[in-house]
Amino acid sequence: MTYQSFDDAAQQGHHATRLADLRNRMRQEGLDAFIIPRADAHQGEYVAEADARLAWLTGFTGSAGFAIVTQRQAGVFIDGRYRVQVKDQVDLAHFTPVPWPETRPSHWLREALPAGGRIGFDPWLHSRKEIEAMDSGLEGSGLGLIATEENLVDAIWPDRPAPPVGRARAHDIELAGETSADKRARLAAELKRDGHAAAFLSLPDSISWLLNIRGSDLPKNPVVQGFAVLADDGHVTLFSDPAKFDDDLRRFLGNDVSILHPEGLTPALLDLPGPVRIDPATAPEAAFRLLEQASTHIAPAPDPAILPKSRKNSAELRGMREAHLADGVAMVRLLSWLDQQPAGSLTEIDVVRKLEAFRSEAGIYDISFDTICGAGPNGAIVHYRVTQATNRRIGDGEMLLIDSGGQYPNGTTDITRSLPMGAPPPEAVAPYTAVLRGMISLSRARFPVGVSGGHLDALARQYLWHHGQDYDHGTGHGVGAALCVHEGPIRISRTSDLPLQTGMILSNEPGYYREGSFGIRIENLVVVTEVEAEAGRRMLGFETLTLCPIDTRCVDLSAMARDEIDWLNGYHQRVREALTPHLDDSTCDWLDQATRPLGI
Repeated sequence: MTYQSFDDAAQQGHHATRLADLRNRMRQEGLDAFIIPRADAHQGEYVAEADARLAWLTGFTGSAGFAIVTQRQAGVFIDGRYRVQVKDQVDLAHFTPVPWPETRPSHWLREALPAGGRIGFDPWLHSRKEIEAMDSGLEGSGLGLIATEENLVDAIWPDRPAPPVGRARAHDIELAGETSADKRARLAAELKRDGHAAAFLSLPDSISWLLNIRGSDLPKNPVVQGFAVLADDGHVTLFSDPAKFDDDLRRFLGNDVSILHPEGLTPALLDLPGPVRIDPATAPEAAFRLLEQASTHIAPAPDPAILPKSRKNSAELRGMREAHLADGVAMVRLLSWLDQQPAGSLTEIDVVRKLEAFRSEAGIYDISFDTICGAGPNGAIVHYRVTQATNRRIGDGEMLLIDSGGQYPNGTTDITRSLPMGAPPPEAVAPYTAVLRGMISLSRARFPVGVSGGHLDALARQYLWHHGQDYDHGTGHGVGAALCVHEGPIRISRTSDLPLQTGMILSNEPGYYREGSFGIRIENLVVVTEVEAEAGRRMLGFETLTLCPIDTRCVDLSAMARDEIDWLNGYHQRVREALTPHLDDSTCDWLDQATRPLGI
């Protein structure tokens, strides 16, 4: 695998013209504003080139955000992860970064438009929940939301790429742990119990999990893009380009799975008997409108696959452990190699290329997301993505942050390590130690059944808070099993109220970012397990899946408790014992030094 440059330099100068074209189209349609989301019709984090409307119009390439364009303003709404990145990517003479969610789009629109203003949106690109929240925020303003027949960005995009038609493949039962027929029967029984005739599925990872298939429509995410209807008898109608499915895969899917072209979705929804279960948080507003047009009884409820998918079975967990073993070997090879390079001899792209080469040798299909490799001040950009234009030579004494992962046939990985290149910068020692202590605290957590990620989030932040510090991203996200590296609905964040359950896999990744100087993040993946406890109380905890040393050169041992040091030493012993049989002698010697016990 070779490094892919996402440098947008060739697009410089075009965004102002595109903005002017969009405003002209808005005038033709009688609209005073138009909303351009980052998401596609499936609300995915990664989008195909054909759906990268926000990046095409503004230049901003982050994984979350949206723009609202009026005749006088063009706001690019970004959360705390992208406050630095957006200023580097958009033309600030034409686009204005807007802090979100601090600034609600409805409030921004109230100030930007006069009463009677018409706000256009593509109903395929927004969920019902999102549109209802916008409607509520605009109540009493005299402003109205207008669903457009055509996406206005598409209308001015002359060379818009075609939708992807990536080959789909079977996901073997040895890895899935349950047949698609059994999954469909289990979910269909739930529909019957609730009196629902069918469920509408719009999330590609839910569909791919349910049918035990994987795809290549999107980079980094092995999903098959499409929509599906699950009937209460277990039959699935999949709306996805038939060219993706060869004869062997059609036989694998069997007669209870029908494949229709996406153009068949609209007439199918208009003819679908109800009640239809549909998720207001994930399904497009357009699907709701079609069902309402047909006077079909709608049953708003979560995607029926989303929670079962998050609870990995024994086969999926076995595959994830095997994938993390392979990934640990690749990571240790990289870290050992880094320590052998002369100071100042490497660039960020050099490191990305080398890591992807090691992962290719370990057997990945693809990386699981764009590798984040930020040296010095670039490490302070939370979701930094190196390009030819931003590529930085890694200086002696700088911090280097590497956040990366792989898509293996049997599992998905995501790991972050931060390390000094040469002598540790003194100003990084205290926050590094605080981040590490928070990661250890969450790793060791024991909690009763019913506790959510929102209850646990503070464990990872507490030592940073002691110093008046924090970070502007969640502490943990769900992770799929040979699926999307960011998987809903579970997470560890202040706003999460979903109870954690056994088999759920999450990241554990506190961080600290000093703009213009350095970034620190330490991330392992963990799985929720049941743990021994006193009689009368069921308790859960975490098993760490990631196998890779945590750099100790920035650790202030005097600030750590004895039990924290013991946890780190125990983790390093486990890493050493697991990886040593798979490494050459030189890398084993490096690993022995990197995992030597501390404080003894």
